[in-house]
Amino acid sequence: MRENAPRAVTAICNALQEQIEHGLLPAACKLPAERKLSEVFATTRITLREALVQLEARGLIYREERRGWFVSPARLTYDLMKRSHFHAMVREQGRVPSTQLISARLQPASAAVCEWLQLPALSSVIQICRARRIDERLVLYAEHYLNPQYFPEILQHDLSQSLTELYGSHYQIEYGRVRFEMLPTALPAAAAAALKVSLGSPGLRITRVNHDQYGRLIDCDLEFWRHDAIRLSADVSAG
Repeated sequence: MRENAPRAVTAICNALQEQIEHGLLPAACKLPAERKLSEVFATTRITLREALVQLEARGLIYREERRGWFVSPARLTYDLMKRSHFHAMVREQGRVPSTQLISARLQPASAAVCEWLQLPALSSVIQICRARRIDERLVLYAEHYLNPQYFPEILQHDLSQSLTELYGSHYQIEYGRVRFEMLPTALPAAAAAALKVSLGSPGLRITRVNHDQYGRLIDCDLEFWRHDAIRLSADVSAG
């Protein structure tokens, strides 16, 4: 039986991919339960799960804890060169964004945050943790670290809104230079819990270190995206 398993996995992958590409299984639709799919393909749950995991790695389907398997929606284009924020970026592409505040507090800065924001040892920072959705699908867990010197009383504001807009309207601060670092990663515990996926699921970590219009280091963000949720884009001119 196991000798035929690789062939069965390939056949299941091809069949489901064809159904997805032809729209018979549309974006965001829930796949039948694994037991039902095993019956459809006359195979074992183990073989079926191997095929589903392969399709997940290709970005065609995704799984949510205790909910099952779903067809992945189209990826969001994340333009590294464009000055925008999550809500604006999502709306511009005809999608619906939403943000859920998980926690917000003043806390000691980690060594990494001190380095990014060029703060002395034992400095305090404002940490804001949020989960973000596109069309009701959880796609992003973000940790924001703010230098409290520039954002007095920010914890009293509605932190489910765009921080970019809040900075501008209440603090007259706009983003200037931004430094990005991107790294494929296994989602850590906090990100996996927020996105309702298994610990260690594949993801993309984007670190942003942000200066304001005056060149001051004001905050940094750690973004943990589902690996199938975005497409990175950059159009860079010579010189």
